[in-house]
Amino acid sequence: MDKRTQALCSFLNASVSGYHAVAYVADLLEKQGYCRLSESQPWQLEAGGRYYFTRNGSSLLAFRVPQKAAKGFMLTAGHCDRPCLKVKENGELKGNYTRLAVERYGGMLMYTWLDRPLSVAGRVLVETENGAESKLVNIDRDLLLIPNVAIHMNRQANDGMKWNPATDLIPLVGGKEAAGKLWQAVEEEAGGRILGHDLILYCRQQATVWGVEDEYISAQGLDDLSCVWACTQGFLQAEECESLPVLCILDNEEVGSRSQQGADSDLLTTTLTRICDALGLNLPQLLRNSFMLSADNGHAIHPNHPEYADPTNAPVVNNGVVLKFNSSLSYVTDGVAAAIFRKICGKAGVPVQNYYNRADIPGGSTLGNVALTHLSLQAADIGLPQLAMHSCYETAGVKDAIWLEEAATAYYSSTLEKNEEGFVLK
Repeated sequence: MDKRTQALCSFLNASVSGYHAVAYVADLLEKQGYCRLSESQPWQLEAGGRYYFTRNGSSLLAFRVPQKAAKGFMLTAGHCDRPCLKVKENGELKGNYTRLAVERYGGMLMYTWLDRPLSVAGRVLVETENGAESKLVNIDRDLLLIPNVAIHMNRQANDGMKWNPATDLIPLVGGKEAAGKLWQAVEEEAGGRILGHDLILYCRQQATVWGVEDEYISAQGLDDLSCVWACTQGFLQAEECESLPVLCILDNEEVGSRSQQGADSDLLTTTLTRICDALGLNLPQLLRNSFMLSADNGHAIHPNHPEYADPTNAPVVNNGVVLKFNSSLSYVTDGVAAAIFRKICGKAGVPVQNYYNRADIPGGSTLGNVALTHLSLQAADIGLPQLAMHSCYETAGVKDAIWLEEAATAYYSSTLEKNEEGFVLK
């Protein structure tokens, strides 16, 4: 297995929640010499400096200050959350069986969560003498399962099933005697009494590379952790230029980005403003020569259902990075943005595919159009072509993941200068 693919698999396996994904990247940045900042303290930045910070433990922004005065920002923005089942307060359901009360987070394919080993992970607040301490938890064993109903009891199961999350998606913990033991295990893992929690269920199946030529990768959370990883690697591997590179990993995209750590907040605007203030730069001026890649996976043409795809803009797995378009601006790519991204990929030798929704099938949206309501700059929506989006276990192409890493490296090594006649890339 290629080392880059192996590194991606390690990241996917470790990222059992968005909190764990952010912690993994933060640790990587620390090892690369990045200094952690606090949003509650003044920022003292200097030329050549490497910095990052987190908000709420589930969003992360990192940036480097070039030796010369920056001409603009080059940003990538991906998200670390995924559609899943979130654990409720007072979560135990007792009776002949002990079950766990959960609710849907995001637009999940519900049936894919049945009959799979699951466990619990996320962030908890552990009581201390004077307050509470945030800790990550992961019950690292096969702990839960949502059992299907037998075909003998539901003869219409193969004729189309309407799933009710209040009854069909309740995970089984154990028998009557298991009451209280799951929460006890979480508190033992956390090391104290829990005052608050943000816990989810996650699929226990590890990331795997498969296919006759090992051409596919399947894992939980490929949407959007594969883009997060590729952009992180591109950010770390890029050569210094006259742009100021910014890596953005944001939370809550799957539920509209409406949180203090989502794209629909002050996070990006405040960060760029503070960078400019600390370095004596003019933010409106820099934004004219800035660019953002909103990196979130797109739909590949399905091998069994090609009829769902646009007839002339249907990406194929392992045929290149996807550039996404939508006339209603669910995706923000326009002609200028497409030209900039294609030029960068051309220099890097990375193939690019186009994606449009089929005209009569509305698609999803992502964080690009949300972020641009707070920050005025040129942007493009990109991603990897994938299958089974929002499944408990998704599939994409090995080649595409590597190509996106190479495209991100070339992107972060570029300086953009725009004018009324076009643009120049250095």
